[in-house]
Amino acid sequence: MTGTPLGTAPGSPLRVGLVGYGLAGSVFHAPLIAATEGLALDTVVTSNPEREQQARAEFPDVRLAGSPDELFARAAELDLIVVASPNKTHVPLATTALEAGLPVVVDKPVAGTAAEARALAALAEERGLLLSVFQNRRWDNDFLTLRKLLADGELGDVWRFESRFERWRPKPKGGWRESGDPAEIGGLLYDLGSHVVDQALVLFGPAASVYAETDVRRPGAETDDDTFIAITHAGGVRSHLYVSATTAQLGPRFRVLGSRAGYVKYGLDPQEAALRDGRRPGPDWGAEPESLWGRVGAGESPLTGGGRAEPTLPGDYPAYYAAVAQALLAGAPNPVTALEAAAALDVLEAARRSAREKTVVTL
Repeated sequence: MTGTPLGTAPGSPLRVGLVGYGLAGSVFHAPLIAATEGLALDTVVTSNPEREQQARAEFPDVRLAGSPDELFARAAELDLIVVASPNKTHVPLATTALEAGLPVVVDKPVAGTAAEARALAALAEERGLLLSVFQNRRWDNDFLTLRKLLADGELGDVWRFESRFERWRPKPKGGWRESGDPAEIGGLLYDLGSHVVDQALVLFGPAASVYAETDVRRPGAETDDDTFIAITHAGGVRSHLYVSATTAQLGPRFRVLGSRAGYVKYGLDPQEAALRDGRRPGPDWGAEPESLWGRVGAGESPLTGGGRAEPTLPGDYPAYYAAVAQALLAGAPNPVTALEAAAALDVLEAARRSAREKTVVTL
C-alpha cells in the first residue's frame, strides 16, 4: 500500500484532487496540502460558485471540477484523492477512488459503520493502495503534551481520562451536520465524538465496554447536541468523554488522573482558529502562550495554583499530510489506518445503542 503512484515523474510532487470545499476542505485540507512538501493541490471539486471563487482566489493555479465524476474522468492525471465532502458521501467516493487505482485520504468519520470502514480497508488492501483517515486531533497541542507526559511516566498509572469538546451554540446552525436524517450521519456523536473516541483509544487501547447518554437539548434541533460516552478500556482505564453544543460554562479540555499525579488543561488547540483566520503553517505554528499551559500536580486544584505549569508542545496538523506524503513516496507507515477508524466506529455504534437501550454495551 505504498510506493510512488503511477504517472508521477520522479521528484515531482504528488497531484492531489480535493473533493469538497466547505469547512473541512477549505479550512483544513487545502491549506495543509498546499503547505506539504511532496504534495501539490491540483484540483478542487465543488459545484458552489462562491466556493469556486474562494478556491481560485486562495490557490490561483488550482483546477476546478464541478462534480466528482468530472474529477474521476481524469483519474490518470492525479496521484491522491482527498474526500472532504459530507459524511454520507465518504464511502461511495472513497470506493470509486480506490477502484480507479488512486490512494485516498478520507475525513472523519470515514464511514457510518465499522463494517463499512472495514470493507473499505479490505478494498484498499486488495488494490495495494493507501487509505488514510484524517484524524487531525491526534496532532493537537494538548494531546501531544499528554502523550509525552504518559511516555515519561509523569502521572503514574492512569485511572481516569476526562476529555471535553464543548461549545456554547444555543441556536442550531442547520445544515447536514445537524440533520436528523440518519443517512446524513450527523450529530455530535459522530462529529466531535469521532475525535474524542479516537484520542482515547490511541492513548489507552481497545474498549471493553461502552455506556452513553445522548440528548437533543435545543429547540428545533434534530439530532444529538449533548452527549456523554464512558469507555472502560481493556487495560482498566476509564475514559469519560463529553461532546456538547449546549455548554454555557466550558470545562477543562483534559483532566487526566493517575496514581502519581494529574494533568489538567483548559482551552482548545489554536490551529483550527489560525486556519480559519487565514494563517498558514510556518515558524511558531501551533504554539500557545504560557498563560494557557496546563498543570501537573497532586492534592490541590490547578485553579488555586496547585502543581506546576506544564509547557504545551506545539500542535502539528501539518505532520499528518507530511506522513501521508512519506507513506506514498517512501513507504513510511500510514498515519491513521481505516482499521483504527473502524475501532472508533465500533465504540460510536455501541454508544448509540447504549443511549437508545439505556444499557452498558460489551465489545
